Amino acid sequence: MNLIRKDKLTSMPDPYLPATEFLASIDDDWRRHIAAIGPCLHQPHAARDPYESLVRAIAYQQLHAKAGDAIVGRLLALFPSATFPRPEQIIATAFEQMRSCGFSTSKIATIQGIAQAALDGVVPDYATAPAMEDEALIERLITLRGVGRWTVEMLLIYSLERPDILPADDFGVREGYRRLKGLEVQPSRKQMTEIGLAWSPFRTVASWYLWRVPGR
Repeated sequence: MNLIRKDKLTSMPDPYLPATEFLASIDDDWRRHIAAIGPCLHQPHAARDPYESLVRAIAYQQLHAKAGDAIVGRLLALFPSATFPRPEQIIATAFEQMRSCGFSTSKIATIQGIAQAALDGVVPDYATAPAMEDEALIERLITLRGVGRWTVEMLLIYSLERPDILPADDFGVREGYRRLKGLEVQPSRKQMTEIGLAWSPFRTVASWYLWRVPGR
């Protein structure tokens, strides 16, 4: 029996159809939510290497999207001949120039640390990263100043297109689940991790849908 309307399924991108059908089969809450939202339109940025993804993630930390866009835009304007500044260019950029982009002192230190780590091989390049396990990559990169698990999980989801990532620390994921189930309070990170085991191996798509649960 189809758990989602046929017209919804026919337009879904093939890579996400098995995940969507699996999640819709879990219970009526998931089925209704997926039917209301429609196809999964997750859009990773696979062309970005881990270094660029980490720098962009730091730029957007604790900011609205428009503010992050403006800061990244000013950074890119410093290097008009490059698609994105290379690590050595970031390291060579004066503190005052980075500040003029809108970066805080702590973010400048973090971004320059990421750039140095990329040159040192701690941040893997795009050729190396796909061969690394999720947890191995997380454990390596969270050793960098200012880089937490959530930041690396965003890299895994959007740059490396990993299909089974659940950012259990993410407010939107936990709030989405609270709304989906009509709970009084959000689950904790530990609870969210345990609950999400039932969604494997499609936790990335589950996260995408949880980010889109409307308020009640």
